[in-house]
Amino acid sequence: MPEAHQTGTAPARAFVIHPDLGDRRDQRRSPDLALEEAVALARALPAIDVVGAAVARLRKPAPGMLFSSGKLDEMGAEIAAAEADLVLIDGPLTPVQQRNLEKHWDVKILDRTGLILEIFADRARTREGVLQVELAALSYQRTRLVRAWTHLERQRGGFGFVGGPGETQLEADRRAIDDQVVRLRRQLEKVVRTRSLHRAARARVPYPIVALVGYTNAGKSTLFNRLTGAEVLAKDMLFATLDPTMRAIHLPSPDGEARGRRIILSDTVGFISDLPHELVAAFRATLEEVLEADLILHVRDISHPETEEQAADVGDILDGLGVDEDVALIEVWNKIDALSPDTRAALRRTDARRADVQAVSALTGEGLPDLIAAIDHRLAEVLNEHREPGVVTLDHADGRRRAWLHAAGVVEREEPDDNGTRLTVRWTRRQREAFEALDGDQPCPDDLDLDDEEEPRRLGGWDPLAND
Repeated sequence: MPEAHQTGTAPARAFVIHPDLGDRRDQRRSPDLALEEAVALARALPAIDVVGAAVARLRKPAPGMLFSSGKLDEMGAEIAAAEADLVLIDGPLTPVQQRNLEKHWDVKILDRTGLILEIFADRARTREGVLQVELAALSYQRTRLVRAWTHLERQRGGFGFVGGPGETQLEADRRAIDDQVVRLRRQLEKVVRTRSLHRAARARVPYPIVALVGYTNAGKSTLFNRLTGAEVLAKDMLFATLDPTMRAIHLPSPDGEARGRRIILSDTVGFISDLPHELVAAFRATLEEVLEADLILHVRDISHPETEEQAADVGDILDGLGVDEDVALIEVWNKIDALSPDTRAALRRTDARRADVQAVSALTGEGLPDLIAAIDHRLAEVLNEHREPGVVTLDHADGRRRAWLHAAGVVEREEPDDNGTRLTVRWTRRQREAFEALDGDQPCPDDLDLDDEEEPRRLGGWDPLAND
């Protein structure tokens, strides 16, 4: 795969081309907006300087070059005028098309899949993320091997004079990639087992899981930070964050204090149209967190002109992951602060009539109290919760069980008793059974490490400074 960066300090001068097949194209969005997204993808890499962009309208794709001879000359002139040394094609290219275009234009060529892989490789931070990106890149590169060294065939194999040529350099390269893929998959299997253990640990505590999903740059990380008090990177940039992050938090109670329902909030990698299948396969272990969620928050950039098309792309990926159609889901219409006052007011009236829609601004906090209430109400429906009153008397030395009850957010009143501590609780059947299943070795929920990083990170909350 041609590299998208140069060895020197100067960034690569890139020209972005979006092939538009007109009536034959099956893409949902307009060519101009698709080109705008491709340029934003290119600018997400610091080693790329976009010096030009164009939509190339085609009647039909040419098998060998993708473009017709006339369009090749037209695009070649624009590339030369921009003095570009890298051309980014916003679409899939076959290995033959990529090699032929590189020879014809005398520049490096990178298709959409290769560009997204470069971005993921640049952004991955955790060991799991690095392994996943490397596995996806090798799967992609395996199809891009060029027969550059066929003269380096081993001497004849077989017996006598009838043996054919031995292993070529191309076959040796392919075998080396296959060996590396096997090694990476074994390492990822260990990561998957670790993640499964984390899921099993979370299953022992009475916390429902809420997963944030959405198109890249829809504002998931900003919303995550607003709800948890965390400091996950949030920028106006495609794929600003890749590695999943989870936090155990208290939802605000009606009085505004962070002592309501306790949940685990999960921030996942952003989706995009035509997400390379190599990445979907490599990141399946990470995206499986969505399958385990009790509630999915589909965060949408409602201010984007093609928000409906983006939502459809997210739906396609969720279907591909195997998310059931009847899974609990709330659409979070984010970035209403970027809309006009009249449009914003209209959206707020719409979400007041629909339980599955909440219009918010993660940046300003507008609409978040209603979103919190909707999450709490929807989780109660999903978990078939009916909260029953109860009384628990604990020995003074039984601090672990007392901490468990407070962490679950079920304690209404606590007072000393002759036999210990008397706690008046209101809990669900699920919470009561989880409490009764505790034993002396059961860890306190706050001891649970929800991150996959080496150093444990502070559990967040609506107010990061509030103490339970």
